[in-house]
Amino acid sequence: MKTLLIILTASVLAAGCQEAFLVDTTPPVPPRNIWATALDNAIELTWDANPEPDVAGYSVWVSDRYDGEYTLIASTSRLIFTDTNLQNGVRMYYAITAYDFEGNESDLSRDVVYATPRPEGYGIRLNDYRTSPNTGGYDFSTYSVGKFNDDFTDVFFEYFEGRLYFNVWDDTDIQDMGYTSSLYDIYEAPEDGWAPSRSVQVIPGHTYVIWTWDDHYAKIRVREVDSYTVRFDWAYQVAPGNPDLKKQLPKDGKRNIDRTNPIALMK
Repeated sequence: MKTLLIILTASVLAAGCQEAFLVDTTPPVPPRNIWATALDNAIELTWDANPEPDVAGYSVWVSDRYDGEYTLIASTSRLIFTDTNLQNGVRMYYAITAYDFEGNESDLSRDVVYATPRPEGYGIRLNDYRTSPNTGGYDFSTYSVGKFNDDFTDVFFEYFEGRLYFNVWDDTDIQDMGYTSSLYDIYEAPEDGWAPSRSVQVIPGHTYVIWTWDDHYAKIRVREVDSYTVRFDWAYQVAPGNPDLKKQLPKDGKRNIDRTNPIALMK
């Protein structure tokens, strides 16, 4: 560690005296492994502890673009911070600095860190569309339960020959992401691996990602099921999908699918 040697001389009762103080002028290294998790009107940030023993805390900086001007929004001694009161659908970029007890501060972290807040909900119940067609579907854009064959239904629930299914229409995709411990375990949508049948078996504890007909992403995690109902938690990204994975929407912005023949009937 680089240090500056300062010599102070003083006279005490006509006797010469010298004291040497070592002043730390070396800043900590930039924090690493910053991770941003999108929440509802909020973003949670976590990062690794710095290796220096004299680190006093961390400062959190935000910008509306990676190469933009970053503004200080908080300082903390913890390794986690939640930025609240954000607007859903607006992407934010973050950087972290570390500072020591001498006031030395690191450069901004170099990781590209961003997230886009999105709405979420809990304990939604859908009924088997075959027995309760008016409450078998879910529309993420309005956060509402409705008819399985409504123009805006994104996913619907089915009990068929002893098995439970989530189904989507032929202009939408769905994928089973496997068992998760919480809704937050899946951070981003996959690029491939969508179910060719557009139907997946419903399993408690599993999380499913849905790529909606109008180019939005959603995820649902199953809490409990029985023969006629499913209860799940959900999150929905109100911002349009990643441009590298963008769907071509109909010119009139409307769906054109045959809702009289659900894919579920072809199992």
